[in-house]
Amino acid sequence: MRPDVLVVLPTYNESANLEAIVVAIRAQGASVLVVDDGSPDGTGELADVIAAADDGVEVLHRTTKEGLGPAYAAGFARALTVGAEVICEMDADFSHDPAALPALVSAIDAGAGLAIGSRYVPGGATEGWPFHRRWLSRGGNVYARALLGSSVRDMTAGFRAFRADVLAGLQPDRCEASGYGFQIEMAWRAGIAGVTITEVPITFRERVAGSSKMDFRIALEAIRLVTRWGWGRMRGRLPWRPEEAR
Repeated sequence: MRPDVLVVLPTYNESANLEAIVVAIRAQGASVLVVDDGSPDGTGELADVIAAADDGVEVLHRTTKEGLGPAYAAGFARALTVGAEVICEMDADFSHDPAALPALVSAIDAGAGLAIGSRYVPGGATEGWPFHRRWLSRGGNVYARALLGSSVRDMTAGFRAFRADVLAGLQPDRCEASGYGFQIEMAWRAGIAGVTITEVPITFRERVAGSSKMDFRIALEAIRLVTRWGWGRMRGRLPWRPEEAR
C-alpha cells in the first residue's frame, strides 16, 4: 500500500482494543492518528506509549467527549497538515478489518474521491448482529438515501478513504452532526459536490472487547437531522453547498 496513507482512529475507552488495532493497521503500511476524547480508562496514555515506540503513530488528545463527528473533524484537520494524500477512517474495535484498507486505497487510486467500505453492496455483509439490528441499520440507510436523494447504499458506514483534496473541500469541521449522523452528512456532502464515490464490499463484525458507543440519543440526532435536511432538499434549500468550500 502507498506510504502516504493515514488512518484517523477515534477512541473513547478502547484500551482493550487499541494496541492490537494499531499493530494491524501498521501491518498494512498505513500511519495512524489516534484521536482520544479524554478516555477515563487510560486509552490516551496507552496511545502515547505506542506512539513513543513507533514514529508512524501520532496521538491527538482532546479533553472532553464531544462525539464522533467533532473527533473526526479534529483528526482530519490534523491529517491534512502532515502531508497525507489518502486519509482513512475506521472504528477502533475491529468491527472494520484493517486487511480491507488496501482495497479502499486501491479504489482511490482508480479515481474515486471517496471510497466507502459498504455492507450493503454485493459481497458486503454483517456478522454477529441480531435480526432487529440488521433491520434498523438497513432501514436507516433506506430512509437517509430516500430523503437525501443519495445513491450511496451504506450511508452510515464508518470505514472510508478520502483523497486529501476532496476531504478538505467537504469541510468536515462545519458538519452539524456530532454522532453517527456525521457519516451520513459527509457522504451526502460528497454527493452534492459531485465527488466520485466507490463502495467497496466489506464484512462488518460485532466488537469482541469493550462496549458500543451507540445510544438512543445518537440515533435520534441522526433521524432529526436527516429529516430536516431531506425536507430542505425537497424545497430547494441545502444546509451546505460545495461552493462554500472554495
